[in-house]
Amino acid sequence: MSLITFLLNSLNLVNSSLMDRRNNPYAPGAGLQPPELAGRDRLIEDASIDMDRLLAGRATKGTMLLGLRGVGKTVLLNRLHGMAEEKGIKTGRIEAPEGGAFPRLLVPELRQILYALDLQAAAGNQLRRAVGALRNFIGAFNIKIGDVEFGIEPTPGRADTGNIEQDLPDLIVAIAEAGKQRKSAIALFLDEVQYLSRSELSALVIACHEVAQRNLPFMFVGAGLPQIAALAGNAKSYAERLFNYLQMGPLEPVAAKAALVLPAESEGVEFQDLAVAEILRATEGYPYFLQEWGFHVWNAAAKSPIRGLDVEHVTPQIVQHLDANFFRVRFDRLTVLQNKYLRAMAELGPGPHKTGEIAAVLGVDTSAVSTIRQQLIDKGMIWSQRYGETAFTVPMFDAFMKRQMPSLEKHDPRRRRRLSKRR
Repeated sequence: MSLITFLLNSLNLVNSSLMDRRNNPYAPGAGLQPPELAGRDRLIEDASIDMDRLLAGRATKGTMLLGLRGVGKTVLLNRLHGMAEEKGIKTGRIEAPEGGAFPRLLVPELRQILYALDLQAAAGNQLRRAVGALRNFIGAFNIKIGDVEFGIEPTPGRADTGNIEQDLPDLIVAIAEAGKQRKSAIALFLDEVQYLSRSELSALVIACHEVAQRNLPFMFVGAGLPQIAALAGNAKSYAERLFNYLQMGPLEPVAAKAALVLPAESEGVEFQDLAVAEILRATEGYPYFLQEWGFHVWNAAAKSPIRGLDVEHVTPQIVQHLDANFFRVRFDRLTVLQNKYLRAMAELGPGPHKTGEIAAVLGVDTSAVSTIRQQLIDKGMIWSQRYGETAFTVPMFDAFMKRQMPSLEKHDPRRRRRLSKRR
């Protein structure tokens, strides 16, 4: 074996070892922190400034992170939550449940905040009254939880009506007052805000309004689908002035390339330009899809640099993986009629589409599918940016629906009525 051949073989062995799956830097998943959080620097910096203002006793607005599935809202929410804790802010973080139970999930987080404010040193002050208010809230909403603190009695007349629009603001104000007395600040992080009921969202907006009017050290950061801005405005008209609504979309090409290329470079692996271009085209710049493509392409590539042919070879497998996991999970939660509606939307493309156009594809009047449309909005599958328009909340779901349901079926309300009579 010649010296040149030996050196080339050695180089190939080194390149192959770089592609070890154990070294794969990508992190596809719900809310997992990517190795490179590209394109969000300005949002992070603004949030950091807001937290510093909060700690200094200065007024700051709440924040709503809005966007479709896969744009990294939960990732950013988690990053901001970690930043707040590093700054010494007392925090609570929950994910709003679909179909209720918001107070039950909220109480343990608020109790944890109160303990973090040093409950044992709280005799006779605002913190003790806040704990009493929490006990009232627990009783008013029949929440089962361990003892809050032995010897602390409920605070009469505070957060005890059983009406969440009255009690939640009372409770948040009491906790924020305790935080101010302890020279501390409090932040609540809430994911999937769109799943709150109208009364729960209204209660949250009122609470944020009241603490802002009192200049109390409380910050709210929420994340969810784009319709939240309209939902909050419908709940309380002043909500539009209460929060900063930050729209998050797919990454710009430069940021998308950084999110893909920099993690590989940190492991000594390079992408050819054609490979980068093909991944950006396939993912449309959505952060979640960038992580999926990066992860699977890394595992499939034989060596560095990763080529365009490597991407082309593995992309069909990635699509199959997404169909079976990311997309299918949502599809299986829906009824036959709801899937028919989505298939009609897919026939028209990514959207948004007018409701009348979707109904026409199904062969019915708009009124025949209005209930189905609202059900899909409630489930977070579609959203309405403008009155009478509908769009998917999941990127690329139109293409999935065509793969899942190759044939478009018309909707026949009369057939459903006939089946019901037979039963």
